[in-house]
Amino acid sequence: MQIGCSAPTSGPLIEPDSLLRIATEAEELGFDYVTVSDHVMIPTSIASRYPYSDSGEFPSGAAAPRLEQLTTAAFIAAATRKLRIVTSVMVVPHRPAVLTAKILASIDFLSKGRLTLGIGAGWCEEEFIAIGTLPFAERGAVTDEFMAVCKELWTADNPEFNGKYVQFKDVLFPPKPPQGKIPIWVGGESGPALRRTAKYGDAWYPIGTNPQFPMDTLTRFKAGAAKLRGLTEKAGRDPAAVSLAYRVSSNPEAQPKGSVDGERKLFTGDAVDYAGDIKALRDVGVTAFDFGLFGADAEATVGNLRRFRDDVIAKVR
Repeated sequence: MQIGCSAPTSGPLIEPDSLLRIATEAEELGFDYVTVSDHVMIPTSIASRYPYSDSGEFPSGAAAPRLEQLTTAAFIAAATRKLRIVTSVMVVPHRPAVLTAKILASIDFLSKGRLTLGIGAGWCEEEFIAIGTLPFAERGAVTDEFMAVCKELWTADNPEFNGKYVQFKDVLFPPKPPQGKIPIWVGGESGPALRRTAKYGDAWYPIGTNPQFPMDTLTRFKAGAAKLRGLTEKAGRDPAAVSLAYRVSSNPEAQPKGSVDGERKLFTGDAVDYAGDIKALRDVGVTAFDFGLFGADAEATVGNLRRFRDDVIAKVR
């Protein structure tokens, strides 16, 4: 079982010394990985619905300074030795496919195989327009084709591709990722996300708090995992080849202990509750968990990491 925490990519904690301290302390404290999030820019007016709040509004603080995700991943990789870096998640259509494949392969090469690629198709149409991506309405097809491009470039000796959005041949693409193929964790809880996971994902990587597709109780998560197994078999793959991961955006005591339809709401309450939820999800096959443990500053964040290690991780390992 792997346990990770979030590295800051926005707000005051992105100052180089703060970011460096949080990442290196996470490694020293025994966290297995850190996550880095992805927004290139935040439009000042957003009509698109944010999937992870009841209101559909993007959380406050959108105007905060932000780091680019893959640059941040490379910075963390250079400052650490054992810590894995997970993109959580990379909005695949935001960047050109071949360039993205090269950047990811380079990070994996320079980190000696420590990159995990969490992916999503994206939700904010206004950001797509501002960046100048392919059409927002085609983001699902774009995501799938861009991932096929990455796999071809990462694994083929003489890569070539003839798709709707990307075409190339007679090219070379060394160095390959040391892992052979960078693991792909597919974020999202919707039907398309599950089908994408079943088709080519190495792990399903949901957040429990999507109000449209909640995975916030053990029963709901089990139902989602069962649906994924069926879709994976239908896609002609062994369900055992697809792992289960789970992302939690908050830290212990951020939300009072709650219930849904008489069943415990996952990752609410204190550290004891969190440890119990990790054990319950581990028993149904989840092999990776990560948590947002930010404090007001770097010192407070490191304090949260230490308490989480002592009060939660120590109870589940």
